[in-house]
Amino acid sequence: MKHTNLGRTGLRVSGLCLGTMNFGWHAAEPESFKMMDRALEQGVNFFDTANVYGGKRGEGVTEQILGRWFRQGGGRREGVVLATKVYGATGDGPNERGLSAYHIRRACEDSLRRLETDHIDLYQMHHIDRHAPWEEIWQAMERLVQEGKVLYVGSSNFAGWHIAQANSVAASRHFMGLVSEQSLYNLAQRTIELEVIPACRAFGLALLPWSPLAGGLLGGVQSSDEGVRRLTPHIQRRIERYRNQLQRYEELCRKWGESAADVALAWLLANPDVTAPIVGPRTLEQLEAGFHAAEIQLSDEQRASLDEIWPGPGGEAPEAYAW
Repeated sequence: MKHTNLGRTGLRVSGLCLGTMNFGWHAAEPESFKMMDRALEQGVNFFDTANVYGGKRGEGVTEQILGRWFRQGGGRREGVVLATKVYGATGDGPNERGLSAYHIRRACEDSLRRLETDHIDLYQMHHIDRHAPWEEIWQAMERLVQEGKVLYVGSSNFAGWHIAQANSVAASRHFMGLVSEQSLYNLAQRTIELEVIPACRAFGLALLPWSPLAGGLLGGVQSSDEGVRRLTPHIQRRIERYRNQLQRYEELCRKWGESAADVALAWLLANPDVTAPIVGPRTLEQLEAGFHAAEIQLSDEQRASLDEIWPGPGGEAPEAYAW
């Protein structure tokens, strides 16, 4: 497994990030433990979670699973770059959500307790909070960093201008600011190529794509009627919308002798702007498939063929839509 720097930091992370959103929901705890053990064995040292994963508002079910896995020892916590998130509702109260200093501090303490650790390596804002000023957010994050409870701060689902605004204010406070951005990015959803990716490049942020298979759309859905029936109504509607593209895509993957899911992930891994796609397996078998994708080397010709089927927005803004 290749490792690379997390954006402009000196921290080294694996080229794949283990996403844990399915732990405690689609994957029971024993299966989740097996996946984390296997990931660590294969050199995947970057694990991503969130305080709202696992359902059951306020309980942080997925974080608790990770905490019990760390409790087993054997170098598990020491071997993992641990990322979690803050923003989502953790209760019914008016201050139990968002990015107020009040909520950030309480949410961090709760995550530390559930994860059974004394620090979070990458603390990510799960969404922009338009009602919280950056001075307040950075004051809270600076305090957590000073206390050693957080090492780095990242974002998720930010627009390009949010990244620019956040890091400009951070710089004025002599604070490092954002070092990573998690964005929806895959062959079928390439909007971030307009402004988010250029912003990440300009400010030295690691790009961590989530939903690399577009919620299963790029996982070979055309090949199995049973597979289609298992997908959500939303994805089934998208299958109808993209049916012609999916047929061409899956035929191309078969021609190359690779699965559709592996090609979709390999396409992200071939992008120099991508630091680590977040793979969110439900089973150990799905995790193993991700390891194979990391070995696929797509040629320029193959990438061009994929662009023909799944065209992006036309490049970066403003050239993508203006002279």
